[in-house]
Amino acid sequence: MPRFTKSKKTTHPQSLHVEPSFLVHPLTETDDEAEILSFLAGRPVHAVVMSGLIGDNGLESPFNRGTFYAARDSEGRLEGVALIGHATFVEARNESALRAFALLAQSERNAHMILGEQEAVGRFWNYYAHAGQRPRLFCRELLFEQRWPVGACAHVSALRRATLEDLMLVMPVHAALAYEESGVNPLDVDLQGFRLRYARRIEHGRVWVLVEDGQLIFKAEVASETPECVYIEGVYVEHESRRQGYGLRCLSQLGRLLLSRSKSVCALVNEQNLVAQSLVLKAGYKLSGYYETIFLERAAKEKGSDV
Repeated sequence: MPRFTKSKKTTHPQSLHVEPSFLVHPLTETDDEAEILSFLAGRPVHAVVMSGLIGDNGLESPFNRGTFYAARDSEGRLEGVALIGHATFVEARNESALRAFALLAQSERNAHMILGEQEAVGRFWNYYAHAGQRPRLFCRELLFEQRWPVGACAHVSALRRATLEDLMLVMPVHAALAYEESGVNPLDVDLQGFRLRYARRIEHGRVWVLVEDGQLIFKAEVASETPECVYIEGVYVEHESRRQGYGLRCLSQLGRLLLSRSKSVCALVNEQNLVAQSLVLKAGYKLSGYYETIFLERAAKEKGSDV
């Protein structure tokens, strides 16, 4: 585990003494972003979502859809980082930090999900469940990871980054995938916000598509990217085009491209989705871990609060 220098003591007006020996405080643009990223880089694959959001948006941004928090021990050493809001992610180095974040998350009443390694989420849930939001759905997922060397498949010359002209073609497909996974369709609950976020992802060059004769054949999205790891999601192959090699060729080509600028590529696949598991394995991914997503019931439905 890397060693971290002792941080400067800072007074935070919203600091919370959730644990007797721990200070949990919201992170702002005045905090040392490099310190936070260095901490998360200790486990780059498992912290890729939080690291990517900070890299894209900074420590404070509405696009983070939540608040970043730090947990520090009595001497000011950083022991944990969490994003608490629409989605909750936690990277804690010890049980005290994990418990502190779980108790803090109980105050969030309109969260959509908790996502993380299966064992850590189970421990987090033990602290959180008695006073937090009720669970709506539990999903177990498999973490697959790809590193060099990667075999090459036949080149797909038409695989490209999506443009805003593709928005109405790919957005409904991504919404359908979200509904299949979570039971919530973002087109029904937050059409304007979902369109804004998806258009922003396209503008950042994060959506890759294969379109033939106006039909979407393949889609995949770079949800988060750091020099250590790229996290992809929303992999889709049009139903009639399956078993024709499109998915394997496109996913393999995209993986090689992403590995040219990052050390690994990872993806989460629902344990019940055997078709997707077969595809990523054929593309050279290897099983790396087990994750769990807990989708939550909301205390109140608010515009812009869903997927």
